[in-house]
Amino acid sequence: MSNVAGKAYAMNVITPMRSPRTWINSLIFMAARALPDRLAGLLGLSIIHFARWVMIRRADWPDLGQGKEKLNNDYMLFCSNFNGTWDQYIDAFSDGLPNGLDLFWYSSTKYPKSIPITPFKNYIRANQIDTDYYYNATPGSAQRDIKCAMRVRLMLADLAGKHASLSPQDFRAAWNAALVSVQNDLGSPGFAPVASNDTAASDVNRQPFVKARWG
Repeated sequence: MSNVAGKAYAMNVITPMRSPRTWINSLIFMAARALPDRLAGLLGLSIIHFARWVMIRRADWPDLGQGKEKLNNDYMLFCSNFNGTWDQYIDAFSDGLPNGLDLFWYSSTKYPKSIPITPFKNYIRANQIDTDYYYNATPGSAQRDIKCAMRVRLMLADLAGKHASLSPQDFRAAWNAALVSVQNDLGSPGFAPVASNDTAASDVNRQPFVKARWG
């Protein structure tokens, strides 16, 4: 089991949905797709690589050889990859999109709402499925590192195109101007230090209780 690969954390949460209300969630997701500006709080969180909600109706529950199951609920599968710690992510999520989260999990059984934060964290923890295998193509680079590298690459490609047509003096001026324009993009990728020693220690100390409670 590993939820972490380099700088990224993979989260999978599956929650039971009250099937008579599932159609309401379908309308909510349709509205969210039609009005993406309503997700500005989520899209503005640069620590998130992606986040996806998927509704699985009882009739569509996958049969992987165990036979057709008789289920009482539909289910909501939430998948996300992000940088930082579990606590940082949940805190940012709750602060950035509290009303949106409440709508997306509207039909989920015993959903406590995203504020206050402690019941919300307990709910996510109770329904989270740990990741068995997690591959990250850029483990030493966060989303911001990738975007920075792309901007530097565009700058270098632009300079390369100008190289043959500029005099040495003009190319030096263009180089200096380009270098200034990407100064904030010249970070050094690599594995991040522990964001919070207290959070790291809490995670370690909490594990025996989590294991005793949920196995």
